[in-house]
Amino acid sequence: MKIGILGGGQLARMIALAGYPLGLKFIVLDPDPNAGAGGLSEHLHGAYDDPQLLAELAEKADIVTYEFENVPADVAAFLSSHTTVYPPANALAVAQDRLLEKNFFRELGIGTAPYRAIDSLADLEQAMPEIGYPAILKSRRMGYDGKGQALLHSAQDLAAAWESVAGVPCIVEGFVGFSREVSIIAARSPSGHIVFYPLSENRHKGGILRIAECRNNDALQAQAENHVRLLLERLGYVGVVALELFDVDGELLANEFAPRVHNSGHWTIEGAETSQFENHLRAILDLPLGSTKPRGLAAMVNFIGGLAPDPAVLALADSHLHLYDKEPRKGRKVAHATVRSDDGIIYAETLEKLRLLAEAVDDS
Repeated sequence: MKIGILGGGQLARMIALAGYPLGLKFIVLDPDPNAGAGGLSEHLHGAYDDPQLLAELAEKADIVTYEFENVPADVAAFLSSHTTVYPPANALAVAQDRLLEKNFFRELGIGTAPYRAIDSLADLEQAMPEIGYPAILKSRRMGYDGKGQALLHSAQDLAAAWESVAGVPCIVEGFVGFSREVSIIAARSPSGHIVFYPLSENRHKGGILRIAECRNNDALQAQAENHVRLLLERLGYVGVVALELFDVDGELLANEFAPRVHNSGHWTIEGAETSQFENHLRAILDLPLGSTKPRGLAAMVNFIGGLAPDPAVLALADSHLHLYDKEPRKGRKVAHATVRSDDGIIYAETLEKLRLLAEAVDDS
């Protein structure tokens, strides 16, 4: 069985690593000649919309999935007409457009921050008395890790913010008084079986995820499961999905969803009975889904921009290092480390040391 993946970065790399024990083979399409998953798969090197490469991918792969949600719609449509593609194209269409996504949440009865569609500076000026300050202007498409966004603190920020997003269609969102950011990762098979991972509690800096901690038996687990179940069933979804949420006085408001394996679920590699990556493969192949039970205390720390010395990470108790084979660059995810322990004291000490190591390379 050969799995095709659009995108050959670290997520594709981790999918392949999870698939090899299952006897699976992989082929990736990625324009980067040094794609991180290239060494673990056949690598089709070229543009995502190259007709010849897409035809080759469709011919060689038994099923196609993707590691990022900004797959061009015509690419997904072409592949879907030639082979099985999961998650389905309708999930891509919703996740690629922040306005469609927010409207979708509202249709499901899931609360969100206040928002308005913005197509001009005049639209933005008219919306702000209702949305209020502070707020954030976001491009409707192609933004991730804080890109395509501008903070609004007063009316004096509006013109510069609109110019910073290059006048593309946007939404403006009001801030909500959340106490924490969480995400839930779930997997659904074609036969409709769904499994849920424990909530991840997430810490961001500069719009980029820094730390994700498993919160087993969280008081809001059932509410999060209900939200993501509605999403999965409405979309007829197949594969792993991540739903990002704000905790506002015990009510979970939807921020966005990612139709793919997700950074906040990296702790599952060592910290759960079955990782999100293996369950994604099980789901798209309609195999029995694995247990999502956590294996003790677990968390993930991202290394952004630079790498901590390997020995410094590997010397820490109960830590596990994952390198992405990517050149360090400011703002770039180049590795992560997980801590998994049955000892609360060791867990807390190792997590703090990993946080400090990550901060040191980021600041440098």
